[in-house]
Amino acid sequence: MTKMDIVQRSITLSRRTKGFYIVTSELTSKLPEIKNFSMGTLNLFIQHTSAALTINENWDSDTREDLRDIMDKVVPESHSYRHNAEGLDDMPAHAKSSLIGPSLTIPISNGQLNLGTWQDIQLAEFRRSPHSRTIVCTIQGLRS
Repeated sequence: MTKMDIVQRSITLSRRTKGFYIVTSELTSKLPEIKNFSMGTLNLFIQHTSAALTINENWDSDTREDLRDIMDKVVPESHSYRHNAEGLDDMPAHAKSSLIGPSLTIPISNGQLNLGTWQDIQLAEFRRSPHSRTIVCTIQGLRS
């Protein structure tokens, strides 16, 4: 018998410095309930304003380095920002976070995230010093 169900949990990711990081396994290992859903969605929401979540290529690590470089060109730390009380990288981190966004929704099919062959969930960390990041994870759908 299948029934609609919702599971919600907050997960704290390990501390990382500035960059783009694949976090799919880190998240799914803490969400074993995914395997019990035949169809549904996983919503991920980062509770921070200087980091973001995105889905991007997982095959070539140069992609993540290029993304970091692109974001630094779009929003340079060298600009003179008014908001700088928490460091020169803080306001650029807020702007970059706003460009990418705080949330993702990923389909679940037959107990697995239905990502494309070359796709993975990535944390975009925009601060230079390591920060812990909390993700609110909400699974909803048909439980097998």
